[in-house]
Amino acid sequence: MKKRIFTVALGLALAAGFCLTANAEDDLIKVGIINNDPSESGYRTANVNDLANTFTEENGYEASFAYSLDNAEQIAAAQQFIQDGVDYLLLSAADTAGWDSVLEDAQNEGVQVILFDRTIDADESLYAASVVSDMAAEGQKAVDWLAGQELEEYNIIHIQGVMGSAAQKGRTGALDEKVAAEDNWNIVAQQTAEWNAEKAQQIVQSVIDSGEDFNVIYAENDDMAKGAVAALDAAGMSHGVGKDVIIMGFDTNKWALEELKKGNWNYDGQCNPFQSEYLVDIIDKLEAGEEIEEKTIIMDEKGFDAETITDEDIENYGI
Repeated sequence: MKKRIFTVALGLALAAGFCLTANAEDDLIKVGIINNDPSESGYRTANVNDLANTFTEENGYEASFAYSLDNAEQIAAAQQFIQDGVDYLLLSAADTAGWDSVLEDAQNEGVQVILFDRTIDADESLYAASVVSDMAAEGQKAVDWLAGQELEEYNIIHIQGVMGSAAQKGRTGALDEKVAAEDNWNIVAQQTAEWNAEKAQQIVQSVIDSGEDFNVIYAENDDMAKGAVAALDAAGMSHGVGKDVIIMGFDTNKWALEELKKGNWNYDGQCNPFQSEYLVDIIDKLEAGEEIEEKTIIMDEKGFDAETITDEDIENYGI
């Protein structure tokens, strides 16, 4: 088995609009890592840092990184990594669609593909394994919690993430199904803020300006929930436990869980960003010629309620 050593280098490939660097050493495991933009959210920052701290020269890897929220740019990065002769392509796709051709190229060149964080719409034969959150389960857990609040009427501002991403599809799907099934569940506004707090604030401000009534904000990540709350605060509208508007987010940033404990928010769904140890274990098995028995590894994730969250929860699960 190859000795684990490698250097992480972060650079900018201007022509393609993503970060792309490499440091070649023949005795290292050569890995190309394709991820979303580190500034996308607190979750993504934690995810990027986890990978960068694990895939180091000291640990036996030569790493190249590509960052983009654009699927076409990610695919271009993947094609470049394959041409560069990486041993492994680690992929967190911006969009679930469009990956078949490049993954077929990887397979033809003997490059092992491992998915992390997000699923894609491709045949399982095109990748070795995936380490993912169950985004649909995250959404269902959140919607079940909301149903448990037993409101007479649910008038919901639904702030979506980047459209087409696995996180957006999973967290949207459960809510859409519930709204379709229940007469007293209504969507007041449903719009993407692309994980961005400022865009979320604008969406909520627009609804406030329209004069429409609402009592729930279901934001598909913490940053968008934060932006939504900023609009409520500016309008003098109460939110949180026992207040006028229920606030829901995802990702369990530490600052978000602290808002939960203060009673300013009501619910936060966990999305675990720490996936590198799973990826290393898969690579170790593949390097040893072992079979990957569990092709899809789904991480266990929690949902936190403002009325039951503890300091220990914040310490253990906050990112």
